[in-house]
Amino acid sequence: MITDQQINDVIGSTAVGPDGKHGSVGEVFLDDETGRPEWATVRTGLFGTKEAFVPLADATVSGGELRLPYDKAKVKGAPHVDVSAGHLSPQEEQELYRYYGLGTSGTAQTTQTTQTTTGTAGVAGTAARGDRDGDGVFDDVRDRAVGHDTSGPTTDSAMTRSEEHLNVGTQRVEAGRARLRKYVVSENVTQTVPVSHEEVRVEREPITDANIGNALDGPAISEEEHEVVLHAERPVVEKEAVPVERVRLDTETVTEQQQVSDTVRKEQIEVDGDVDPTTRRR
Repeated sequence: MITDQQINDVIGSTAVGPDGKHGSVGEVFLDDETGRPEWATVRTGLFGTKEAFVPLADATVSGGELRLPYDKAKVKGAPHVDVSAGHLSPQEEQELYRYYGLGTSGTAQTTQTTQTTTGTAGVAGTAARGDRDGDGVFDDVRDRAVGHDTSGPTTDSAMTRSEEHLNVGTQRVEAGRARLRKYVVSENVTQTVPVSHEEVRVEREPITDANIGNALDGPAISEEEHEVVLHAERPVVEKEAVPVERVRLDTETVTEQQQVSDTVRKEQIEVDGDVDPTTRRR
C-alpha cells in the first residue's frame, strides 16, 4: 500500500510488473474522502502516448520503481479513462475495480489527481500542490481546503489564491580534497673544498760557522740515504639529515555570489458572469 509520504517517490518512477517494465508513472489519484493514494497512471504505448490506470492497493515503491502485481498486457488493456479530466467518476472507478478484480472502495466518492510539479490541476482547487516544506507529505493532502465543488454546503463565499515562493539556503557539501605527500628525490650537489699536499723541495746551503759542526759529523767520505715522508689531504664526505621546514595544509573560506533560479507557480483568479465593474477590492 502506498502512503501519503511516498507520493513524491511514485510520481516519475518506473512501473514494473512480473514480466518487466511497463512504463513511467505520470500521475497519482487520491481518494477525496481519505486523501490516500488510490490510483496511478502508467504511460504505455509507442513513445508513452497512452496512460493506463493501475490500482495502488497492492503496489510498493522502492529505488525509483513502482512494483505492481499486474503484467504489461493487463495494464495496457485497462478501461480507457480520460486522465486530463482530473477526476474519476464513480462509474469509471467501479469499472476499473471490476477489471482488476478488486473490491470497491466502499464509497461512491470520486478520486482526485496528484500531478507532477509541472502539471496543472484537473479541477480548480483540488490538484496536489507538491511538498513545499520538505516533510515528505503533499501539502494538499495535509491541509486541503474543505470541499471542491464550485458551490454547495461544503464551501464558503471566498476563494483562496496561493503562490509559491523560493526559499533559498545553503548546504555544506564536500567539494574536493587536498593532501600532503612526502617523497624522496636525489640530486647531485657539487662543492669546492681546499685540500693541501706536501712536495719535496731541495735546499742547498753553504758551510758556515753555524753549521760546520753538523757538516763534519760522520765519516768524511761515505754513502748515505735520507728519506722524507710526504703528506696530502683528501676530501671526506659525510651526509647528515637535518630538518629544514614544516609544511601543513590549512583552509580558508572564500565567499562568492551565485544565482539560483527556479520556476514558481501562482494562482490567478478571474471573474466570470454578471459582476458589477465598480466593485472594488478590499
